[in-house]
This record gives sequence, C-alpha cells and structure tokens, in this order.
Amino acid sequence: MPDSRPRRPDDNAPDSADATPGDPAPVLVLSGARLVDGRAVDVRLSGSRIEAVGTAGSLATRGPRIDLRGYLLLPAPAEPHAHGDTALSADGDGPGPASHRGEDIQRRATEAALLQLGHGATSLRAHVRIGDVQGLAALEAVLQARRALRGLADLTAVAVPRLLTGVAGAEGLALLRDAVKMGAAVVGGCPDLDPDPTGYTAAVLEVAAEHGCPVDLHTDGDEPARLARLAAMAGGLRPGVTLGPCAGLAHLPLETAGRAADQLAAAGITVVCLPQGGCTGSERRTTAPVRLLRSAGVRVAAGSGALRDTANPVGRGDPLEAAYLLASQHGLRAEHAYAMVSTTARAALGLPDVRVEAGFPAELLAVRGERLPAVLSLAYSRIVIHRGRIVSRTSAVREYCDSEPDPAAGPDLPRQGRPDSGSGPGS
Repeated sequence: MPDSRPRRPDDNAPDSADATPGDPAPVLVLSGARLVDGRAVDVRLSGSRIEAVGTAGSLATRGPRIDLRGYLLLPAPAEPHAHGDTALSADGDGPGPASHRGEDIQRRATEAALLQLGHGATSLRAHVRIGDVQGLAALEAVLQARRALRGLADLTAVAVPRLLTGVAGAEGLALLRDAVKMGAAVVGGCPDLDPDPTGYTAAVLEVAAEHGCPVDLHTDGDEPARLARLAAMAGGLRPGVTLGPCAGLAHLPLETAGRAADQLAAAGITVVCLPQGGCTGSERRTTAPVRLLRSAGVRVAAGSGALRDTANPVGRGDPLEAAYLLASQHGLRAEHAYAMVSTTARAALGLPDVRVEAGFPAELLAVRGERLPAVLSLAYSRIVIHRGRIVSRTSAVREYCDSEPDPAAGPDLPRQGRPDSGSGPGS
C-alpha cells in the first residue's frame, strides 16, 4: 500500500537543479594550488566531487583550468549560526525599524547569504523567529531565499518560537509543527526566555523526535542547573543537538564551568560559539570558553551570529574573521581555529566531511596566501567553489602612490604606479 502520510517539501535535499540526467559531469582543474601541508597540487573536480589530486602540473584536463598559484586551497567554511530574518536590518535609511514585509525579509536574507558566500561559506543555517504578529511569514521569506540561492549556496532554516509552555505557548507549539511541515529543517528556540525553560526544551525535543529533525537552541549557559537538565534531556538525541552561543559559561567559576563542559560532552551536544559578537536575544559580548570546552571533549564550532542587525550593527558574517579571533584572542593554533569554521561547522550541520582528497565533496575555498596564519590575517582575495563550480570571486588590489627615490634611503620601494604617472597614485 502506498504511503499516504503528508510529506513536507524537500527544500533541504541536495540541489540537483544544475544536473541533467545522462549529461557528463562538468570537469574543472585547479592548478598549482598550495595545501596547508605545503604541497603544490593540481586538483581535478568532476561534478560535485574531487576526482583526483596530483602534484602541480601532473593532471590533464578535459575542461577549464584555473590557475591557483599563490592561493591556499582549503575546505570551504560553513555558517552554523546566522539570523536570516534580521540580517542587514540595521542598514535601513529611515529612522524607524526595518520593514518586516515578506519581500523585504527575503531580499535581506538573500543578500546576507550571498555576502557570506563571498566570504566562503557554501552552507548556512539561519535561525528564523516564528509567532507573534508575523506568524510564519518570516520563515516563508527565508525559504523563498533558499530557493533563490539554489546552485549557489545551501541554506537551511531553524524555526525559533518565542513561547512553548502554558496557555500562551499552545499557539507557539502549533506554529512550530506547522513550520516543520512548511520546510524548516531544524527546530530551535530560546528556553531562557520562556517562564518554564525545562518545559520549553521538552516541547522542542518532542517535536524534533516526531519529525526526525536536529535541534538547535539558543542559551546563555550561565545557569548550571538549567544547563545540566538540558544536557540530561537532550543526551543521545539523533540527529543531534546544538547549543549556542553559551557565552555565560565564561562567567562561571572555573570548576562549575568545567562540570558543565563535562556534561555537554557526555550528552554529545555541539556548542556553537560566536567570536564576532552576540546575536539577537543575547546580551553577552564575550565568547564561550572555547579551550575549556574543547579540552572536555565538546565539539565546538564557530558561527557569525548577528550580521548588521540591532544586536551587532557592524557584524561581518565572515568565517575567516571568526577563525582569526579564535587564534588571536583564544590562543588556538591556526589550523584548529579554521577547523571550527569548516570541518567542525560542517559536522554540526550534519554535512559530510571535506578534505582536499579524491572522493570528497568539491566544497572548497581558495584564498590568496601561502600559509594558513597569513591567510587568517589578511584574507582578501577569495575564490569559492560549491558543488564543483566557482560561485564567487573576490579580488583585492592594494596600491600605493609613488615616492621620489632617495639613494641614501637604501633599497627602492616597490613601484606600483603607472610608468607614465609620475608621482601620482597607482592604478
């Protein structure tokens, strides 16, 4: 008997819109790229996979060849904690609040995702508020943005209800179930803002279990007893539970924070920290204690949080800046900091691992530079590859005006102006 149960739209399935059955997979060769281990290689992409990796100059091509000499080739970052409905809402021209019309939210969500794609994030998870006067309108707008981004980036939505307990929470619980049917891939929310945080968490976990969805909750993490209850309730849930930004853990006594970290690790919960600032609903401007959590065995990823909204009007949404801050302010080695915005962030989103090796997904980021620390320091020029196709390029040129050479001053400065430009600015 055929299955007659209603199915929610497959908005989160792999994008196959660019593929035609029977057509050969497009081939692209990346030549002369540098890997983090220092090797210079050619990388041949076939369709959405890496087909072969060989020494520079060794791979023949059946299609286009891109010269990546001078670039470091990395697994592409992923964005595990964005806010699609509020992104860029601080950029309005008028004195009042930003428009909440569906078309305006869709435009801002699309623009924000493209901005983050330009930084390198080929997969993004966007938290979207549901309920109040807007109902599901913001979620529908973000799902429309997701459809518009097909072939460029993968965007998934987290449904974030305000209240889930008591009389006021009944509507929120019904909306959460409707949001999943509409296409939200993840159920989330903020238990800290509900009068009954434990009941709120239980309701989210129940809906997640009903639909087989991951859970992604906002919490400050500064209430040890509440965090312990959450860990006990969520432990072992599949396909997984993520918490963020957990900045309050950094304000607890070291011994208390250590116990909380052990409980999170035992429950298999992932923590997403926000080194670039807070997010909507979070007043903390600190970052979760990354090294403490990692030493306890907690999987810790890093996200961007607010992207130019009222919570952080100057948010950049740049995963490489998040990695830079983890290295510069938290003392992580560059490779560990970058893994938190790439390998670990992808794992937090339930995505397959990416390595620059044959057989792995062709989700890659090329950044001008020779070594990872230098790339995190000055990551200006970038080439982003999603499903084996170049989807974004950013080029930066730094120029200086000419100066009069002084033989007594030592070696000449590099000349970067036009040969006929005299002492004017370069071009």
